[in-house]
Amino acid sequence: MQFKVAFIASALLIAAAPVLGADFVWFSDAGCSGSVIASSPGASPDECVSLTNGGSARSISYSGVPNQASFYESGGHDVCSTPIIITGGGSGCATGPDGFNLKSFSFF
Repeated sequence: MQFKVAFIASALLIAAAPVLGADFVWFSDAGCSGSVIASSPGASPDECVSLTNGGSARSISYSGVPNQASFYESGGHDVCSTPIIITGGGSGCATGPDGFNLKSFSFF
């Protein structure tokens, strides 16, 4: 009986995980340091998220990404069109390459 309850509870958590979304925090400095510019809690998969104030971030931390996250540079290609950083799932920090800030992200 305990196995059935544990199995059902685990299955429900796994099924609900994608619905919960992922959390992203935008930082002013590389390595997810410096001041927090914005946060995007509970972002939905397959959605392009960008800063609405026209700003950009040097780095973005992420957690709860199921498979892959893509980050896009500020400038000419800043609306989820050409990724400059692609990460795996889970959690981590994405920092734009030298000379580039990050403006948007998407994940699945």
